[in-house]
Amino acid sequence: MSETLAASGPNDPSKRTWLIASGCAGAVGGIAAAVPFVSSFQPSERAKAAGAAVEADISALKPGEKMTVEWRGKPVWIVRRTPEQLAALPTHNDQLADPLSQRKPTEQAPEYARKDETRSIKPEYLVVVGICTHLGCSPSDKFKAGPQPSLPDDWQGGFFCPCHGSTFDLAGRVFKNKPAPDNLEVPPHMYLSDTKLLIGEDKKA
Repeated sequence: MSETLAASGPNDPSKRTWLIASGCAGAVGGIAAAVPFVSSFQPSERAKAAGAAVEADISALKPGEKMTVEWRGKPVWIVRRTPEQLAALPTHNDQLADPLSQRKPTEQAPEYARKDETRSIKPEYLVVVGICTHLGCSPSDKFKAGPQPSLPDDWQGGFFCPCHGSTFDLAGRVFKNKPAPDNLEVPPHMYLSDTKLLIGEDKKA
């Protein structure tokens, strides 16, 4: 009898092996269950592509410079305009196809970007989607004023689409008689602080 009890007691190697194996299996199962739970807190790539808002730090952006961020798979340009560039905007309204963004207003720009020639919340900063409204090409920066190849002699600075020659001023407004039918799109955006922009949301704008 004593031999039987000793064989099944707490020091039984076979029993210890079974307990260890069971414990490991339980731990692995717990980890496997936890991973999907934790992953559920991370935004999926599909959610990002669907339009998750993107923050942009503009603290290092100097007057006359441009930075690009990606939103919904599109390039969004943020341009810090100089006082001279801002002063030039009203001077060529008569050369533009839609100077006040009245054509397709809800598609081109939020209401706060249709109040004047700057098309912006803060006049100093232009925020536009960098895709030509003709066939989806990406225009080039032509910020320097004055005569240049493929540009008019009275050029005041803006963007030039090399695909078919459309030109846009530094408010993203298209010039007349160009292939592009509309101004560059102004996406929803808002300022989180003086140096941070949120692209894709404008609840506080």
